[in-house]
Amino acid sequence: MLHEALRVAEGNWRYRAMVGVGGIGSGTFFALDGNATLGREESRAGHFLDRRDYCKLHIISHYVQTLLGPAFSTIPIGQVGDDAQGRRLLEEMTTSGLDMRYVRVVPGVPTLYSFCFLYPDGTGGNMTTDDSASSRVDTAQVESAESEFAAHAGRGVALAVPEVPLEAREAILKLGTRHGFFRVASFTTGELSRASTRSLAGYADLLALNREEAAAFGGTPSAAISPMTAIEAAVRLAVANHPRLMLTITAGAGGSWLWDGGDLHHLPALRVTVESTAGAGDAHVSGLVAGLAAGLNPAAAHQLAVLTAAYSVTSPHTISPGLDRSALRALAQSAGMALAPEVRQLLEGE
Repeated sequence: MLHEALRVAEGNWRYRAMVGVGGIGSGTFFALDGNATLGREESRAGHFLDRRDYCKLHIISHYVQTLLGPAFSTIPIGQVGDDAQGRRLLEEMTTSGLDMRYVRVVPGVPTLYSFCFLYPDGTGGNMTTDDSASSRVDTAQVESAESEFAAHAGRGVALAVPEVPLEAREAILKLGTRHGFFRVASFTTGELSRASTRSLAGYADLLALNREEAAAFGGTPSAAISPMTAIEAAVRLAVANHPRLMLTITAGAGGSWLWDGGDLHHLPALRVTVESTAGAGDAHVSGLVAGLAAGLNPAAAHQLAVLTAAYSVTSPHTISPGLDRSALRALAQSAGMALAPEVRQLLEGE
C-alpha cells in the first residue's frame, strides 16, 4: 500500500531520525463466552478474532515512519526469534520503510508473543511470553547503534518503550542525552510503582502514560481515584522532580492531556466507530512524535496525536494499515475537528 506522508516544508523539520528500543512481537485475540471472570481451574469456550496484534516498538516505529515518509529515518533496535513469526515481522517492518540494521535474529529463542483474551463487555487481559528474544536485548546491543546518534546529534528522537529490559531502555535514554536527542519514554504500571524507575524519567523529555500509569507515576492508587486526580498527581511529581519533563496522558473515551512543562492541555476523544482500542495509546505517542519532528509546537502536535489515535481504533488491528496523511485529513473533516493552521498545512499542504 502506498502511503501519503505529511507535507513537511524542508525548513520546518525539527528532527530527522528516531532510534528506538522495545519489544518486537505479535499476538492473538481470543473472545471468551460470558463476562464472568475466568476461574483458576475453569475451562471456557470462545473463539479467535481476526485481529493482528503487534508490540509497542513496532507500532510506534511504523506510524512515525508512515507519517513522516522517506525524508525521515526510523531505526528500531530489538530482537526476534529465527521462526516464522519473527521472519514475518521483519518483512512487514522492512516493507514499512524501517531501517532494520539493528534488529537481530536469535536462533533457538522464540519471538515475543502475547495471548489476549476479551470478555463480551470489552474488558480483558493478556499473557505475554517472558523468555522471548526481546527479553535478551541488552545495553551492548543498544550501544552498538551509537554511530546513528552521532550522525543525527541534536536532530533525533530517542525512544524507550517496554517489553525489553529496563537496562536497555536506560541505555538508549542516556545515549540520547549524550547526543542531544529528544528523549521519549514509557514504562508499565508495575515498573512505575518503583522509585528507581520513576527516577529514570529524569533522562526523558516526554513521558507517555495512560491513566493507570499516571496514577503509579504520581504515587496514587488508581482504583480509587478519578482520571483527573491521577493526572494532577503525575503533573505535581513532574514539576517537583523533573521540571522540564513533558507528559502525555491518555484516558480512552475521556480524551487525552498534555503537560508541556507549563500548562496542562486537554483534548476530547473524537467520536468514531471503534473496532478495537488496542494500540491506541501507542498511536497517540506516534502522532505526537511525528508532529514534533515536523516542527509543530506541543499543543499542535497534540492535535495530530488525537487524530492518529482516533483513526487507529477504527481498525481491528493494532497497526491500522490505512493510516496516512489523506486518511487523517478525511477523519478531521468528518469529525469537524478545528485544526491549528500548521496542522492543516501538514495534512493538506496548503
